[in-house]
Amino acid sequence: MIPEEIERLIIKFLSNSTTNEELVKLNSWIQDTDNEEVFKEYVKTHFATTLAMNNPDLEEVRTNLLKEIRCETNKKRGRFKTVFKYAAMAVLFLSLGYFLDNELTDRDANQPIAPKIDAITLQLGNGEIKVISGEETADVLSEEGNVIGVQKGQKLVYEEHGSQEEGSYNTLRIPKGKQFNIELSDGTVVYLNAESSLKFPTTFLAGEERKVFLTGEAFMEVAHDSNIPFIVNTGQLDVKVYGTSFNIANYPEDESTEVVLVEGSVSLKNAVNSRNYKDEVFLEPGFKGSFNKEVGSVEKEKVNTSQYTSWKSGNLVFREISFEKIIQKLERSYNVVIINNNKALAKETFNATIETQYETIEQVLNYFNKVYEIDYIIVENKIVIK
Repeated sequence: MIPEEIERLIIKFLSNSTTNEELVKLNSWIQDTDNEEVFKEYVKTHFATTLAMNNPDLEEVRTNLLKEIRCETNKKRGRFKTVFKYAAMAVLFLSLGYFLDNELTDRDANQPIAPKIDAITLQLGNGEIKVISGEETADVLSEEGNVIGVQKGQKLVYEEHGSQEEGSYNTLRIPKGKQFNIELSDGTVVYLNAESSLKFPTTFLAGEERKVFLTGEAFMEVAHDSNIPFIVNTGQLDVKVYGTSFNIANYPEDESTEVVLVEGSVSLKNAVNSRNYKDEVFLEPGFKGSFNKEVGSVEKEKVNTSQYTSWKSGNLVFREISFEKIIQKLERSYNVVIINNNKALAKETFNATIETQYETIEQVLNYFNKVYEIDYIIVENKIVIK
């Protein structure tokens, strides 16, 4: 199965938006023969869908593509020959009429979209990875085989089990298209959104701060303990919790980490540059704190908290949100890939409420089609917007 990060790099490469660093990483991944075959198929699919949608002058496309390859190859000074080999391969396919296959051109917006199936996983402290099925009731075992918790369907419940060896952490990873809950050993409940991960101690050390590490998005109901602080680290930001419920969104592509407080009290502090908690920014219920990852500053504003926590109930709420931001959430919730070639549409803003448990991605696209008259084509789990 192709890693999600690599898939994102391939899509960026095909849309000509990769950085030098990303090209180095992609080129390294392609050195493996199996990976090279996967990349080859992506190149075929990308150019095939583009041509099927636009019905262009093939000779003109071939000429322009050759110019782009020569330009990019010179620009990168030959370091990415493997990557650009397949862009060049597309020129050959164009010359042979490869992309005019009837089977492909018949795949239109009426074709059902097949989401990918990925698994929820739990990584133990020794690196062992276990697949979590959402329907099971089973014990959660430590590296030594001791029972440290139990799985009850869509929730893991960890138990307080005495002393803990330092470094005994588990990591729960949720793929696109799924959500999952976990109750930590102190009673804190964490609702994890799609494409998120939480690293946490199997039990908290007595008398020391309770600290977990989050990537992605989570809603937390933190067990109150005035003597032992609870801290959520997102890499650059520490969120200190004083017994409360709040939402935190920290996806890698986001320019800022957003913390929305529902009740209680939290503080935000730059985890990299600040030396003490005098630099804390406190939030009151009903406020959102936005931590700018580049600048390292925090801004506060009053918000409707339900707009940011509705995902827990299976709803996506958009209020004056750009389509390019909406795409990210749709990809995450429905586990599909959306390639948008409509630059004007990307900047358009929309208001919408989507019930992901009851509305298919086809129905969602139909809504946007009525509002904006978008044209798109479907290839397996990929949606390409003209």
